[in-house]
Amino acid sequence: MSKTIKVALAGAGAFGIKHLDGIKNIDGVEVVSLIGREFDKTKEVADKYGIGHVTTDLADSLALSEVDAVILCTPTQMHASQSIACLKAGKHVQVEIPLADSWKDAEEVVRLAKAAGKVAMCGHTRRFNPSHQWVNHKIKAGEYNIQQMDVQTYFFRRTNMNALGQARSWTDHLLWHHAAHTVDLFAYQAGSPIVKANAVQGPIHPTLGIAMDMSIQLQAANGAICTLSLSFNNDGPLGTYFRYIGDTGTYLARYDDLFTGKEEQIDVSKVAVSMNGIELQDREFFAAIKEGREPNSSVSQVLPCYKVLHNLEQQLSS
Repeated sequence: MSKTIKVALAGAGAFGIKHLDGIKNIDGVEVVSLIGREFDKTKEVADKYGIGHVTTDLADSLALSEVDAVILCTPTQMHASQSIACLKAGKHVQVEIPLADSWKDAEEVVRLAKAAGKVAMCGHTRRFNPSHQWVNHKIKAGEYNIQQMDVQTYFFRRTNMNALGQARSWTDHLLWHHAAHTVDLFAYQAGSPIVKANAVQGPIHPTLGIAMDMSIQLQAANGAICTLSLSFNNDGPLGTYFRYIGDTGTYLARYDDLFTGKEEQIDVSKVAVSMNGIELQDREFFAAIKEGREPNSSVSQVLPCYKVLHNLEQQLSS
């Protein structure tokens, strides 16, 4: 595929803008349609990025014959149904994490992607962050094996706000969204499927209706273990921090930065063509379309993560 890939992007909020900023750096790609919940705010973003078509209905964008691919940065609860709509319309699709908020829906997206023969990818960004790629390269070179991962995912969201401090129209979820990052990354880095998983959660928030604190334990078939702590109650510092404990070293990953266990920074600037994990994720999506191949983080590759999340949900509900 040599022609310019024409893209529709759904979700003009904080994460959609991250994708727009990343795509600006990628040759042979043009965002031609922007979908948002509020027309005026969406048009404001579209004007800033030179996007000609603006709508509040994904179906309008899917009806455009020029659109080759869609990136979905919409609320979690819409991911599966919108991915299915894109595939049924004959479009390649990249959906932001999580793929779905139920095992049944995740399975259906994967089934339809195979039937449609389109590139279908989920935004498991940790696979693409230079920090985690650096560790992955050492693992694949046979220079490093993970014994344990210790992960903290902490936010302060006692009210329903997004990353920009704006009111959200939907409710985020520690298990189906934030735990998905680590569950997938642990299996990916360990190179071994997860065979044991346990979880406990704190009280359910009276108005948000979700657990605000959660603890998860994982074990891979090769014996590696992972401990994940998640909270919406933590009043700083915010974000996700990974400690890799391995047979030849300890590494601390903080988004796109990496340090040794002694807090010595490791230069990861040459790991990939960008230091931006979202841009690298988008580059993989478009490269897979052009090359007619399965992308890293395809919906098929990440499906086992959602089986683990489903099993944990069953545990917690019982």
